[in-house]
Amino acid sequence: MKPHRVSASIALLAILWLETAPAFGVSKEMVQLQTQVQQLQEQMTAMQRSFDERMGVMKNLVEVDTDAVNKVANALNAMQTTLQKQQADGGTKTDQLSGQIQALNDTMDEIKVRLAKVTKQLEDMQSAQQSLAAQQATQQAAQQAAASAPPPDVLYNNALRDYNGGKNDLALQEFSDYVKFYPNTDLAGNCYFYLGEIQYRQANYQQAAQSYDQVLQNFPSGNKAASAQLKKGFSLIELGKQDDGVTELKHLIQRYPHSPEALQARERLHKLGVSSTSR
Repeated sequence: MKPHRVSASIALLAILWLETAPAFGVSKEMVQLQTQVQQLQEQMTAMQRSFDERMGVMKNLVEVDTDAVNKVANALNAMQTTLQKQQADGGTKTDQLSGQIQALNDTMDEIKVRLAKVTKQLEDMQSAQQSLAAQQATQQAAQQAAASAPPPDVLYNNALRDYNGGKNDLALQEFSDYVKFYPNTDLAGNCYFYLGEIQYRQANYQQAAQSYDQVLQNFPSGNKAASAQLKKGFSLIELGKQDDGVTELKHLIQRYPHSPEALQARERLHKLGVSSTSR
């Protein structure tokens, strides 16, 4: 229902109600209802105008309007019940008033729908704001952690020292920290290789193969590339993926035919009864 039609209905309702006031004695309540409905319409207009700028104010208005709508709806229901009881005495005018009250009920339903839509929009906006705040908090935490991390050369040297000293768990954490805070340096490739070595020692062949693959994918020209491909092949064979492992070892021999890693690859293929040449 459009605003001018609602206003006309309300005005007509007021006139008819005043004419029949002596019969029913509820003109005061109808005037109050008319005023409340008009206030609701004004508040809804204000809410729509300020939605993008004042979400907090809108939320308060929604709560106020919802309460007001419920009160008006309850009052209308009570009046309609009273009119139905008095219909035998009121005749035609009572029928007219009943129609007007039904129109007001329809208006209340429309306002309720609009309030529900606005409430849903507010909830969606709040959810988006919370998600954004969480992302910002995560980014800030990462930045703070990076700021507190040791310098890259210090962190790498500590990790390598612990690795050579057999402190695998500590070295694993330090190499992991290095690739977390300094993923694009040349030494990051070495860190991935040593992570693979620790995981291979621990018989965690699946994770080891992934760490070696990080070296091959991101640092293909690094000084650990040949060793990483050799150990990736070994890891795949240990996982029961012999065909994939053999393929890696043959590729290694093709790329680095005179390297110590190629010699180890040939020895492993010989033990498997597989030719070291590609066919």
